Formats: sequence, C-alpha cells, structure tokens
Amino acid sequence: MDKTIFTKSHKDLVNRLIKARKAAKLRQIDAAKKLGRTQSYISKIEAGQRRIDTVQLKEFASIYKKNLQDFI
Repeated sequence: MDKTIFTKSHKDLVNRLIKARKAAKLRQIDAAKKLGRTQSYISKIEAGQRRIDTVQLKEFASIYKKNLQDFI
C-alpha cells in the first residue's frame, strides 16, 4: 500500500473534515483552541499535508459534534 498522503481517500477525508468544521461554524483557530493545538496544525491537515490517525479523528468528531463514522 502506498504511504503517500496524496490519495483520493485522504483527500475525501480532508474534505469531510473541512465541511464538518464549517457546519459547526468554527474557524480554524476555534477548532485549534478546542483541540489544544495551533491554527497551523488545522491548516496543514486541511491542506492535506498531515496524516490523521484514529485518535485525532475521534477528537475532530467530538468537537465537530459528529459521529466517527461520518468521516470514514
């Protein structure tokens, strides 16, 4: 399996994360504060420059008030 983050599956996940953040009416800085991270962390994820593990995905689901399955 290719380890690149530039796969269609990764891009789809990133798009679902962006859509969920916007639906939650959160700016990147707001999401970052809720996660105890920096805005650049959110920006890099949303730009597809960082991989997302299941623990991080669960945290995103929680702050966006979504089910984990919504992102899978």
